[in-house]
Amino acid sequence: MSDVTERQNYNLRDEIKAYWSDRAATFDQSPGHEIFSEEERAAWHQLFLRHLGPGAGRAALDLASGTGVISHLLDELDFKVQGLDWAEPMLERARDKARKRGRAIRFALGDAENTMEPDNHYDVIVNRHLVWTLVDPAAAFGEWLRVLKPGGMLLIVDGDFVNTTALERLFSKLSTWGQRLGLFKAETPTGSPQMTATHRSILSRVHFAQGARAEAVVALLREAGFTEITIDRDLREIHRTQAANWNLFKGLARQSQHRYAIRATKP
Repeated sequence: MSDVTERQNYNLRDEIKAYWSDRAATFDQSPGHEIFSEEERAAWHQLFLRHLGPGAGRAALDLASGTGVISHLLDELDFKVQGLDWAEPMLERARDKARKRGRAIRFALGDAENTMEPDNHYDVIVNRHLVWTLVDPAAAFGEWLRVLKPGGMLLIVDGDFVNTTALERLFSKLSTWGQRLGLFKAETPTGSPQMTATHRSILSRVHFAQGARAEAVVALLREAGFTEITIDRDLREIHRTQAANWNLFKGLARQSQHRYAIRATKP
């Protein structure tokens, strides 16, 4: 295949896959990705218990599982977990974590928008910070409905990472100024400037390029056939525990963002 043909066949989905493959090496260094305290772990557990109940051996699919953070949290609640991600470097790290912990979590290479999983198979589907990256969320939601058992539940944890409030912008500026003046510890870079530019480019071309607002996600879930949809904006305890890893203003900026959990049910 010629270079020209390769470039023509290299689409947005390929770019997203390549980006997250590159991000795998530093993914767990970021607060908000990996779990950095037992307090944060407990806060995530409470969120899942609030919306999904205890695992009790139920089958859970963790879509865009990355390095396995959410998969491990679900495993700790006694779900039988299958993680699915399309970035092999992410899966390598997820499998390594499971081996070190002696946990029987399965991780497989797969596409969240076309899972290739059986019909009516899972009791629960969970994903974190996936929806904002979807090229075709309507098709993805239809796919997730297909693989859930009747009565099965979907839990989406996501946010609008495009639109910022005046308060968030103020806190972010104060955080940046404080670091420049040496008042706060400088954040550890987790990617090159080129990767940051790639992230911005991808974000500008996905379906939710104008921001994944909770109400817009809910509308697409209803169209796909989900029912009993609820929006939970009370993620304060998770954000509070994460804030311990940042300076005061960075933590306040995080808490000012439009972040949410959405639970929906397959009829």
